[in-house]
Amino acid sequence: MINLALFGAGRIGFIHGHNVVKHANANLVALYDPFQQNADKLANKLGCKQMTPEQVFADESIDAVLICSATDTHADLIEQATAAGKHVFCEKPIDLSLQRVRACLDKVSQTDSKTMVAFNRRFDPNFQALQQQVAAGEIGSVELVNILSKDPSPPPVEYIKGSGGLFRDMTIHDFDMARFLLGEEIESVSAHASCLVDPAIGEAGDVDTAVISLTTSSGKLAQISNSRRASFGYDQRVEVHGSKGMLVAQNVNENTVVSYTESGVNSAKPLHFFLERYDAAYRAELDSFINKLMGEKVNLPSMFDGLQALMLAEAALKSVAEHRSVKLTEME
Repeated sequence: MINLALFGAGRIGFIHGHNVVKHANANLVALYDPFQQNADKLANKLGCKQMTPEQVFADESIDAVLICSATDTHADLIEQATAAGKHVFCEKPIDLSLQRVRACLDKVSQTDSKTMVAFNRRFDPNFQALQQQVAAGEIGSVELVNILSKDPSPPPVEYIKGSGGLFRDMTIHDFDMARFLLGEEIESVSAHASCLVDPAIGEAGDVDTAVISLTTSSGKLAQISNSRRASFGYDQRVEVHGSKGMLVAQNVNENTVVSYTESGVNSAKPLHFFLERYDAAYRAELDSFINKLMGEKVNLPSMFDGLQALMLAEAALKSVAEHRSVKLTEME
């Protein structure tokens, strides 16, 4: 049995906390959130006690921590946890600063702790199956990847202000997925972005619509299309074109019923929110983390993967600001 502690009692902490409680090989010992109302509510629902970070790190019975707290706490908690001999599962991003992320990676590398950055889309059953078929050579050599990722509606502007912006907050998942599918590192980034959905987002210094082109050293290409608005639901599609064919992962709809009548053919809309769309992925990534701690050979998204995704986000920001293609080496 793996004993876990949870940092963060917000939306994503709620998801991971409930998944731990339901897991056959995990036990949620405690949680911590500085907002006492949130902490009390979730602790009561999950039936666990509350501890301070210091108590968690000092408790030898706790094997690992799930860091689902505010972004600006992630790097500090990772360093404290690994220094205390705990394993770490951390939501993205590690931090909004490349310098801070690199410093964190350096400290973690000096410990024996197992760490995972929770890029949940790698664990989506559809995307995972697609990647496995790509890796098996079903479509030959990958030449072009298209990723469409659109939210049903923009988040509150207050969230935007503290999120790090579209590229660091939303596209970072797509950057990781591009690396996951291309199978080689990205060399250059060219991004174009606008504010077309909500003027308040532009006033807050961010964008809500973007197209990003990625190129590897061998010439493989990937394109990411993002929008904070999709009136029909949560739009999450992937297409991989190769020398021998193509693989496509479509949206997951509210149901699989299709109506065929004289007036036309109709089906349900895509699931509306990311918590529904990636419910299975959240369970699968926790399974993988726990299996790793139990000694199984499991490939987990690493802190290096977290660094690379943030580097791509920074390169995209630089590309938009300077109206040019940016080499990833410029971010080193």
